[in-house]
Amino acid sequence: MTELSHIPVNIITGFLGSGKTTLLQCLLNSDEFADTAVLINEFGEVGLDHHLLEKIDENTLLLQSGCICCTIRGDLQDAIRDLYSRRERGEIPAFRRLVIETTGLADPAPILATITSEPVIRHHFRLGNVITTVDAVNVAMQLRRQPESIKQVAVADRIVLTKTDLAEPDVAVAAKEAIRRINPAVPLVESANAPVDPSLLLVHDIHDDNHKSAEVVRWLGEIPQDTPHERPHHHDVNRHDARIAAFALVFEKPMDWTAFGIWLTMLLQSRGEDVLRVKGILNVIGVATPVVIHGVQHIVHPPVHMKAWPDSDRRSRVVFIVRDIAKTEIEQSLSAFNDLALGMSSASDAA
Repeated sequence: MTELSHIPVNIITGFLGSGKTTLLQCLLNSDEFADTAVLINEFGEVGLDHHLLEKIDENTLLLQSGCICCTIRGDLQDAIRDLYSRRERGEIPAFRRLVIETTGLADPAPILATITSEPVIRHHFRLGNVITTVDAVNVAMQLRRQPESIKQVAVADRIVLTKTDLAEPDVAVAAKEAIRRINPAVPLVESANAPVDPSLLLVHDIHDDNHKSAEVVRWLGEIPQDTPHERPHHHDVNRHDARIAAFALVFEKPMDWTAFGIWLTMLLQSRGEDVLRVKGILNVIGVATPVVIHGVQHIVHPPVHMKAWPDSDRRSRVVFIVRDIAKTEIEQSLSAFNDLALGMSSASDAA
């Protein structure tokens, strides 16, 4: 089974009361949500009765939209494996997408690890987008007090900003600024006054051939080139934005793939909890087209080979979202590893 034939898994996460259930209800009403399986913690939290077409068993509902909803009983990986087994046996329709709604206090990283690391699951599934709902009214307080909410924003591929109709204009602006400080290039959709486009949330991801280049270009968009560690600040040092830095590094020299892999492994082994996100494209020696790398904390997804460069720039460009790690520390160590590998390769060729 190729990577593209794997079933994409989209994660809907967000802090308590941020609107995950409301978003899910909206998606369940959409025809574009057909052929989707949904794993949620409790049916009672989602208004499904008026969508109900058939009750397959005590834990599974088949909805009029063609969507299958199941409750998570016990371990997540058991629920995913069971869902796939029932699909293969013909007990439920052959869904082509899986959506998982997390609890409001969930750290998304272990969920991502289950999908990308568990052998049986990764043979049939791949990670799609991570969608995070953010409460415009309360996000500033949550980011200060709840570390889970910082991770939920940092790992997001899409942000749905909720309750903007309830927030004062200056509060809504501050909410967007708080999100951008953590995850500057993430697409941000306001859901208060218009339905959210399901295709934007669920389909356009890094493994989608029709949108892969656009996703990478977005990754490499306007990201601050400085970091809170390197500029004066006059606010409370205990605030989240004094510790979280987002920056892009650009490398003129081609990358030695082995050296990069060793460097990234060592970084994640020593500082994995503080590397909230790493993603970018590499100009790898001996490879004509760019290699896309993507990781969340200790989890590194399989590299993606693009068919062509997204623009005329052939330099390696990597985006980091980190906590308490200086930009210069990462830049200097990676450059040193790569320079050493290039030097050794040149010496070997000369010999």
